Amino acid sequence: MPPSIKQVALQAGVSTATVSRLLNTPSSVSRDTADKIQQAITQLGFRPNFNGRNLRAGRSRTIGVVVPTLSNTVFAQCLQGIELAARALDYSVMFTATEYHQEDEAAAVELLLRHRVDGVILTVADASASPTLDVLDREGIPYVLTYNQPQQSERLSVSVDNRAAAHDAVAYLIALGHRRIQMLSGHFHASDRAIQRYHGYLDAMRAHGLTPLPPLEVMRHTTTSAVVGGTDAGVGLLQTFADARERPSALFCSNDLLALAAMRDLRKVGIEAPRDVSVMGFDGIPLGELMVPELASAVQPSELIGDTALRTLVAAIDPQPGPGVPASKILAHAIRHGASVRTYEAIDGANSQHVMTY
Repeated sequence: MPPSIKQVALQAGVSTATVSRLLNTPSSVSRDTADKIQQAITQLGFRPNFNGRNLRAGRSRTIGVVVPTLSNTVFAQCLQGIELAARALDYSVMFTATEYHQEDEAAAVELLLRHRVDGVILTVADASASPTLDVLDREGIPYVLTYNQPQQSERLSVSVDNRAAAHDAVAYLIALGHRRIQMLSGHFHASDRAIQRYHGYLDAMRAHGLTPLPPLEVMRHTTTSAVVGGTDAGVGLLQTFADARERPSALFCSNDLLALAAMRDLRKVGIEAPRDVSVMGFDGIPLGELMVPELASAVQPSELIGDTALRTLVAAIDPQPGPGVPASKILAHAIRHGASVRTYEAIDGANSQHVMTY
């Protein structure tokens, strides 16, 4: 059982009313008394119940959700799946975003736990080395990861196979005749998904006897603002791509917003997709289908990921009699054959040089 306000009061040598006053109106308690209470709270690991609810079953029927951002609609779609499934199962949802700051993950989860959520659905920077997940494991708080694929099998997750999906996206480009394919990604340290997708890129290139090119990492993670041209990495990208002899024939991007930003900023210097370079994304966000040209992408079923994660978490919170136990799930991905990629034909001329034709 989690420590109670009475235990805090006993540890601090004050009344429960004094502890309550500190939690609700800190200015009404003297500094010395507040310090004693805060020390007791820290020692006991007490979390105030901001909802003020004391349910007989000890459950709030609220699920906490932590996403990196809502500016990328892949997470908004996931949240919609969570919300619809929660409503069907008589749960409510409370969410927060970390804006890709790994140091904010622990604070976001702590906030949700103070609101007495029954469990957490979250996407973290690195699911295999996460202090936040270590805390949840240690305290026995149910959680399910979305999009992450942790090495630890006991950590429940719902995702596509990031590595396999990236492999298939790059293999599709290779099937179109592309040989010089480069990957554009956000910082790998901010997303273990990007690292897994990079390994998928390597798998596809090596399986076809091709030499992988060094990955291009942008300085900030993908948002709808300037992602490529407005950063140091973006300037380098544009300078490299301006020389047709150095330019790859295809660009594989670790997510769709990054792909769209790359197409926009390359267009500013006269480089068009797919005329000059094919561009493949990852996520399959609906916005990509509305673009001209339509964005080719490795599509993951984000709303279904959210729905499945919610149902998996509820099963972990309230196990039902029977042989079935909650388990991690890998959902199917697909490749969207958008017009942002074109066939590449390498023709041997008299001088044995390769010429690009579309």
